[in-house]
Amino acid sequence: MELVLAALSGFLVAAGAYLMMSGQLVRFLFGLVLLSNAANVVIFAAGRLTYANPPFVPDGAKIPDPSVANALPQALILTAIVIGFGLLAFALALAFRAYQSLGTVVMDDMRACDPPEIPTSTEKPSA
Repeated sequence: MELVLAALSGFLVAAGAYLMMSGQLVRFLFGLVLLSNAANVVIFAAGRLTYANPPFVPDGAKIPDPSVANALPQALILTAIVIGFGLLAFALALAFRAYQSLGTVVMDDMRACDPPEIPTSTEKPSA
């Protein structure tokens, strides 16, 4: 099962990188989401896939039994999902605002909307 998750995370990273290099803002955001999900799959696979008991501490014991599941990767993934959703919502709001003000989602066309650079000269004018 770890091999399947490794292949899945590799596919997600490749698809995310491909989408991020496409030059369109919406595809870039979808690629960012795929990279975030690939990181979640890697964290999930690193926490070992076991059919174990939930990580509860029995009454009277100070530590859980050794045959319980590791709760740390689950907590990290849950936190990463929430952060990724917040990042996506913020990035979509920025993309929508950029589309409203510039009228395009193609990043090369957005660069053309920048004001021209003013050449600065450090030389003193000759008299």
